[in-house]
Amino acid sequence: MSSSHASSNAPVPALAPAPPAVDTTAATTTTNTAPQDVPTHGQPAPPIVALADTSSSHPQVQTLDESSQTQTQPQTHGEPTLAEAQAAHDATVIGQNLEPDSNHSDTDSAFGSDGNSSSSTSLASSIMNYEYSNGRRYHGYRSGAYPLPNDDEEQDRLDLLHHIFLLMLGGKLSNVPFTRPPQRVLDIGTGTGIWAIDYADENPEASILGTDLSPIQPTWVPPNAKFYIDDAESDWVYQPDEHFDYIHVRGMSGSIGDWDRLCAQAYAHTVPGGWVEFQEPEAWVRSDDDTITQAENIQLWQQLVNDAADVFKKEIRIADTLKQKMENAGFVDVSERIVKVPVGPWPKDAKMKEIGRYQREHMAMGIEPYTFGFIGKILGWSEQECKVIIAKVINEVRDRNLHLYIQFFFVVGRKPGDATY
Repeated sequence: MSSSHASSNAPVPALAPAPPAVDTTAATTTTNTAPQDVPTHGQPAPPIVALADTSSSHPQVQTLDESSQTQTQPQTHGEPTLAEAQAAHDATVIGQNLEPDSNHSDTDSAFGSDGNSSSSTSLASSIMNYEYSNGRRYHGYRSGAYPLPNDDEEQDRLDLLHHIFLLMLGGKLSNVPFTRPPQRVLDIGTGTGIWAIDYADENPEASILGTDLSPIQPTWVPPNAKFYIDDAESDWVYQPDEHFDYIHVRGMSGSIGDWDRLCAQAYAHTVPGGWVEFQEPEAWVRSDDDTITQAENIQLWQQLVNDAADVFKKEIRIADTLKQKMENAGFVDVSERIVKVPVGPWPKDAKMKEIGRYQREHMAMGIEPYTFGFIGKILGWSEQECKVIIAKVINEVRDRNLHLYIQFFFVVGRKPGDATY
């Protein structure tokens, strides 16, 4: 996708330039090492950022300083009304902008130095018949439908991303303003199943269904969680009595060819009054102080990945379009909220420094699979060419003089309570 991609977002608040400092840590180009002490799934995390309500035509991106944190809680007796829950959900907390830290030390690190689908698809031999390329393992079911690997290294990256989402949401798994707990939940593109397992643990009365192209979910799961091999792009065949109170979609950019159809199918298979939530990072690295202009390899790389996604007919930079797509599908009470996630521990704020440190490791882990999957497989680059740009991009990801960030979008919408289908 072109770098001139249209966006409905207003300019993000400018960040103050960082004072010059000496970088005493050498960049790493050959090894992608995940944090050593990443908390296990489901571990609560402290609030990191206020998700600014951007339902208006001019959304703003806001971050939260702990000293300015406030929260609006409706005073109710018994079950809150939808209006009260929505008001609490949309409460805006205004804090200071991210400010670069002149101290580049990492010593305070928290983690150390195309047929019809079926609602239940059996594990046929084709599903377990994985494909291998460039030393990575890829799914066999619907081969080629998803360009990223499903091996242990990729699963570690996905689980680290899950932790980053927990940090952004203050330990919560959802940003939906439920008035009562959902009973039937669908997790599309469940991956390792970590979100579905956490949600099942926290909601033992609910029934959680996770679907994915790869059977990489664990065997031992909560009794109220089930996983099926399914393609979200195929026709959904859930019967009316199987419709869902809540459908969760996260990190599916580059996996879906027709997002309007996905929204329409989600709408059709949600019960009246039920909710659908998208949690998607924008596939575009930014900066507020123009340090992105110094990251020439990152700029080239992200443009190539988006170009490959266009050729693949599965856009990767779609996060800022989801609000309109949900409204077009018929959802109401649609809310879009945006979180700025730094790449690296460059912010002065301690909490944002922590989340940035995790995001830096997550992005470094993701450069290789996205390069081989999109630039290599789709654009035809050789393995050696891919390795060269991988090393250059990871070098810039670890450069503390670059104040980069990625916007994460949280979009929720409700099916009208009087809907007839």
